[in-house]
Amino acid sequence: MSGTALLMIDMQNTYLSQDGVREGLGWPPIWRLDETVEECASLLTAARAQRMQVIYSRSTRGSTGNHGMSPRFARLMRDRSQRMPPVSAEHQQWKNQIIDAVAPLADDLVLDKTRASFFDYTELDPLLRNLDVRRLIVAGLQTNVCVEATVRSGLSRNFEVAVPQDAVSTDGPDLHHAALNSMRVLYTEVAPWRELIAPDASWDRAFTTPNYGRDPGYWNESAFLAE
Repeated sequence: MSGTALLMIDMQNTYLSQDGVREGLGWPPIWRLDETVEECASLLTAARAQRMQVIYSRSTRGSTGNHGMSPRFARLMRDRSQRMPPVSAEHQQWKNQIIDAVAPLADDLVLDKTRASFFDYTELDPLLRNLDVRRLIVAGLQTNVCVEATVRSGLSRNFEVAVPQDAVSTDGPDLHHAALNSMRVLYTEVAPWRELIAPDASWDRAFTTPNYGRDPGYWNESAFLAE
């Protein structure tokens, strides 16, 4: 798909275990993690077959440690640091690595990031411009955090953006579905990945689906349009 890039967000080993930061912060395991990894792997295979550029984000604190985080998250880390067991440098390196099942290949690109949005403090935007990318498919983890933050940043930079609902997940189904609806309301295309990468994919659900992302019991858009 010419002009389309697949952004694979933070698919790292840290999500495979509850030890360390996630457990210390009181965060639950990722909902449908195994299924999400499997769908991301299938999406990657299909995207590469279409010669789509694949770009991975890798979440890291960078050389500045907690100082590179947002003030609120840095405070959370400080306040709950006693709950977190010490992690060896070797184990931390493993946690930062991309999960083997969705590992980058030679033609893929990998950029480190320190904030939720893949665009913040990275070279992603100029890289996409150089590649003449106009459409973004944003997959990976977590739906309501780094995926949604990246989607919002992409929209503000005038990219068309889609999210494969079967290749993203987060800390439970409620957050997952609420985030998808939040992105739908912003005119993000949300659908299974196989539909998003189809040759004739028009990405027009936001304009053809009544109450897209909204509560249909709150307001009847169909009745409004019929007046």
